[in-house]
Amino acid sequence: MTMSLHQNFAKDNLRLLAYQALIEIEPLSKKALVEYIVSCVIREQFFIQDPSIHQIQESLIPGRPPEPQLVNPLSVKKRSMNTNEGRAIAIHALAHIEFNAVNLALDAVWRFSNMPEQYYLDWIKVAGEEAKHFFMLKNHLNSLGYDYGNFPAHDSLWEMVEKTKGDILARMALVPRTMEARGLDAVPLIRARFLQAKDAEMVEILDVILRDEIGHVEIGNRWFNFLCKEREVDPIIIFNSLSQQYNAPHLRGPFNIEARKQAGFTDAEIDFLQDNYS
Repeated sequence: MTMSLHQNFAKDNLRLLAYQALIEIEPLSKKALVEYIVSCVIREQFFIQDPSIHQIQESLIPGRPPEPQLVNPLSVKKRSMNTNEGRAIAIHALAHIEFNAVNLALDAVWRFSNMPEQYYLDWIKVAGEEAKHFFMLKNHLNSLGYDYGNFPAHDSLWEMVEKTKGDILARMALVPRTMEARGLDAVPLIRARFLQAKDAEMVEILDVILRDEIGHVEIGNRWFNFLCKEREVDPIIIFNSLSQQYNAPHLRGPFNIEARKQAGFTDAEIDFLQDNYS
């Protein structure tokens, strides 16, 4: 589908454009659509309207290429970082997370109604940055002689997106500030492995990803707290309750305390994590 067809179908309605980008299968086309949506925001030529007045097909969500093959997380192989293949497998796993992160940001835009305008603009910004991350990783993967789709991948992140599609509070609690926040803890450890493998380009990519992901988790935290206030619930109590209700992955320390504080976690929340999950 060409860009002009997308524009004619959903001219500058950010939420409907987000749906169109979400169901796009081909990564380059998805990136082009995301960049167009971001440009609408920059040019202030947009409106925000519930997309349900148009034909929405849940069966098309999420849009992604037929490869990689999706397998159980325990089946994803690991290799020594001292080999090109070992580094490629690690980079591929990160690229798959970033591709899913593009889709989850787009899903957050189109799916949930009656939020302030800034909510939608925040998640469009996230989609744009996640798309850049994906292509940084894909290009580096290409430089090693591999491509996205060459290795199996797991789908834990999108499974939580799917579980929480009926409640925006659960989505904010368990995707950006749980699943994505785990990346804040993991990236420094992954960075050390690539540094040891003398992959300077990958170290630079991870620095960019960590910087941006702090902002993405902060956005999730901000809207989680907005919704907690709106519903008059305690953030720590409801977070713990939702984690159990939706069978969220069990968090494990050590936690990147500095990054989590920058991302908006309160001292009380960090104390709770350390007391219960370290």
